Amino acid sequence: MKSGSNLEKVLADGHFAVTAELGPPQSADGELIRSKTKHFRGFVDAVNITDNQTAIVRMSSIATAAILAAEGLESVIQVTCRDRNRIAIQSDILGAAALGIRNILCLSGDHQSFGNHQGSKNVYDIDSIQLISVVRSMRDEARFASGDEIKVPPSMFIGAAANPFADPFEFRVIRLAKKVAAGADFIQTQAVFDVPRFREYMGMVRDRGLDQKVAILAGIIPVRSVKALAYMKSEVAGMSVPDQLIQRMAAAEDPKAEGIKITVELIEQIRQIPGVRGVHLMPVMWESSIPIVCEDAGLLPRPSVSDSMPDATRSTATAAVGA
Repeated sequence: MKSGSNLEKVLADGHFAVTAELGPPQSADGELIRSKTKHFRGFVDAVNITDNQTAIVRMSSIATAAILAAEGLESVIQVTCRDRNRIAIQSDILGAAALGIRNILCLSGDHQSFGNHQGSKNVYDIDSIQLISVVRSMRDEARFASGDEIKVPPSMFIGAAANPFADPFEFRVIRLAKKVAAGADFIQTQAVFDVPRFREYMGMVRDRGLDQKVAILAGIIPVRSVKALAYMKSEVAGMSVPDQLIQRMAAAEDPKAEGIKITVELIEQIRQIPGVRGVHLMPVMWESSIPIVCEDAGLLPRPSVSDSMPDATRSTATAAVGA
C-alpha cells in the first residue's frame, strides 16, 4: 500500500472500484456539500472533488475534502496546473496530506477562456505529467521538486486523466504510457459512450501491458436529456457519442429513466472489457442519480471502508458522527 487510501485498498483487493464526481459550490456554504453526502455515502469508494472546473471560482477541493472527511467520506482531490506554480501546488499537497487526504488527481485544468475570469492569467508552471512526477517524488523519495528533503512526506495515491477518444487516436495510449511512467497509480478516463472505440483503445492499452501497471477507471456520465447528449457530441472536444444513443434519448417518453438505463447498459458492457478496473461517475449536477445507477448496475454493496480509512480521516469522521 502506497497511501493507505480506501480507493487504493479496494483496487488492491481486486474489487471493481466506483468513484463519483462532486463539484464544489460557488459559495462558502459548507451545508451545500453536506446536503449531497447522502448521494455518495455507501455507494462509492471515493468522491472526486473538482478544482475550479471550467475555470470558474468554487470552494477549494481541499476544503471540500475536509468537509467530506468529517462526514466519513474519502475524497480524491483534483489539482490543476492552471492556477498555481510548483511552490503553491506542493504546499497544497502537504496540507492535504496533513488533513488525512490520501488521493490526488493530477490535471492540466480547463483554459481560463472557458470560465468567467477570462482576463486571468494561466500559470502552467508545470504540466500534468510533470505534476504526477512531482507528487511521486514527494511520496516515494521524500523530495520536493527542488531536491530538498521532506521530513514527513505525503502519502498519496496518484491519479491522472486520459481521453481515449481525442485525435490523434494512436497517440492516446502513448500519452497514457507517459503518465504511467511518471508515477500514476490510477487513471480516470473521459466519459465513455462509444464502447467499440473504447474497447479498441483498451486493446492498445493491453498490447503495451499498461493495464498491469495502472488501474483504469472508465468515465461514465449519466445523462437526463437529449439536449445534454447532443451538446456533448457537438461541443465537447474529444467526446465520441454515437448517433443511435441520441436518437434513443430523443424517442424516450421518460428521458431521465432512459438515461439511467443507458448508463447501466454502458457500465455492464465496460465491465466485460479486460483491463478495466472500475468506473468513475460524473453526474453533472445530478448527484441523486448515483444511488440508482449503482444499484441497477449491480455495483452494491461497496467494500467496507472501516479497515482502510486513514487514521486522521477515521478519527475526524468518528468525531463528526458523535457530534
